[in-house]
Amino acid sequence: MTAAQAPLRLGTRASQLALTQSQHVADALTAASGVSVELVHVSTFGDRSTEAISQLGGTGVFVSALRDALNAHTVDLAVHSFKDLPTAAAPGLTIAAVPPRQDPRDVLVARDGLTLGELPPGSRVGTGAPRRMAQLRALGLGLDVVPIRGNVDTRMGKVTSGELDAVVLARAGLARLDRMAAVTEVLDPIQVLPAPAQGALAVECRTDDARVRDLLAALDDPSARACVAAERSVLAALEAGCSAPVAAHAELAEGEDGTAELYLRASVTAIDGSDGVRGSATGPAVEAEALGRRLAEELLDRGAATLMALGR
Repeated sequence: MTAAQAPLRLGTRASQLALTQSQHVADALTAASGVSVELVHVSTFGDRSTEAISQLGGTGVFVSALRDALNAHTVDLAVHSFKDLPTAAAPGLTIAAVPPRQDPRDVLVARDGLTLGELPPGSRVGTGAPRRMAQLRALGLGLDVVPIRGNVDTRMGKVTSGELDAVVLARAGLARLDRMAAVTEVLDPIQVLPAPAQGALAVECRTDDARVRDLLAALDDPSARACVAAERSVLAALEAGCSAPVAAHAELAEGEDGTAELYLRASVTAIDGSDGVRGSATGPAVEAEALGRRLAEELLDRGAATLMALGR
């Protein structure tokens, strides 16, 4: 068997969601190129740890082992939830494809079919993300927001068992796992703005692997890439990690002159919900990263750094 005929080895975390996402990419790659793809399970520090995400020591806890496998040539490509990636590029590696993005909004899974506004004060609401904790507390609904870990089913099981009244999760994960029937409310970004790159996947390979880069080009969605670039540029300019209470959401639309325009919103919220800053900016999609930096500078001028420090 020649190198061109050998199956591509796709590195993935072993969680059900990661496997589902990776299999989707593998199937799309095979459909586009005819190349067979085999999944290779890689255990990451974030998977093995039982600590809260905010205590795990920064970004990359779900990523470094996959990147190590790429650099060691034990896998040919890796699929990440884009929001888990550090904003700094990894030497020798390239994000060769950003496939079409799932809906990036957050959702509520609550007892008795309740919405967020219907939960009584004192209701226990679980989430693993400091961003969600901060924004939920900022709504002033009197909810008891508590940190949780575990996969999607484990988190939703805490509601079924009565341990929690509700959990907040990413809609994208539930959609990919066919769990949308459990959702009691899709949260409006006006209330809870999504995490930068939420709902997007990043398919990474070695920069010098021209064959894999060429194959993955067929999976790339320029619209998703531009939106994610703007959102992650906010995160990078704020010098914040994926566990910081930072939110950003970009939408693509056609401008008056027919060119693609991005509408970008971002926020930074104190972890206790006591204060926050929000802003928005619009600009050409080709200037996505510059747009994100400009909006981040505005948020910093309005005290974003102080708000992020309050949660440390």
